[in-house]
Amino acid sequence: MNIGFFGVGNMGGPMAANLVKAGHTVTAFDLVPELLSTVEADGVAVAADPAAAVAGADVVISMLPSAGAVTGLYLGDDGVLDAIHPDTLIIDCSTIDADTARRVASAAADSGRTMIDAPVSGGVGGAKAGTLTFICGGPEAAVERARPVLDCMGKNVFRAGDNGAGQVAKICNNMLLAVHMIGTAEALQLGADHGLDPAVLSDIMKASSGRNWSLEVYNPWPGVMEGVPSSNDYNGGFAVKLMNKDLGLALEAALASQSSTPMGSLAKSLYAALGNQGLGGKDFSSIQTFFKHREP
Repeated sequence: MNIGFFGVGNMGGPMAANLVKAGHTVTAFDLVPELLSTVEADGVAVAADPAAAVAGADVVISMLPSAGAVTGLYLGDDGVLDAIHPDTLIIDCSTIDADTARRVASAAADSGRTMIDAPVSGGVGGAKAGTLTFICGGPEAAVERARPVLDCMGKNVFRAGDNGAGQVAKICNNMLLAVHMIGTAEALQLGADHGLDPAVLSDIMKASSGRNWSLEVYNPWPGVMEGVPSSNDYNGGFAVKLMNKDLGLALEAALASQSSTPMGSLAKSLYAALGNQGLGGKDFSSIQTFFKHREP
């Protein structure tokens, strides 16, 4: 297929590269020229402007950092929605609030176009390995139409419900992710404070009732696991500032539905404090440093 792609940063870049590896023709646009240079080396064509990226596209994919960026891309003064052919499927993989996802999808539908929200889980490692999970919201037929494309970038495709449902499921997942990452870091620090080897303690908990994804796949203690941000000075991965954004979305959703989310609220406070320590650009597993003893 011919695929137009917007947003080729830490997540979008590897996703676009995997589409090329699968045999698709990908034309990308990003506001950061350096990012376009990187994906160009992976076989992605570079568009001079947004309209050029969608010209002749069978599918348009966006992977953007905020609701404002998504709204601007499709519905802004220079938005590309009208430039997209009515037969083209639009897939937004950004993590944004459900109301914005519904509003943009509704505008697309009003113009005779089909759009789904398909935020992802799996992090930068999953994006590079092509093992992402796509959490989709939209008409069932549209999700099934998207599946062959999404399968080139991930190993799981779920339909959570109608437009916006993918976003709700994603923020529920990320709220839980924040909670168990914090709990994991807290437990590892407690063990270390009592003289335990964090690697040994991790193995014990992975084989016990405390096992979770943070322990098994993304250990926050430096040196315990290779190939994760904690063993690279918490560089790369999913930034604290993005976790703060997602937790903010979760709390907004909880307020709208009057849901009780005390753990999510505490997680947001802790990650906000971590960001205020100047670690907003570090991986979210750097919450481990929050519990470290400091000299008076």
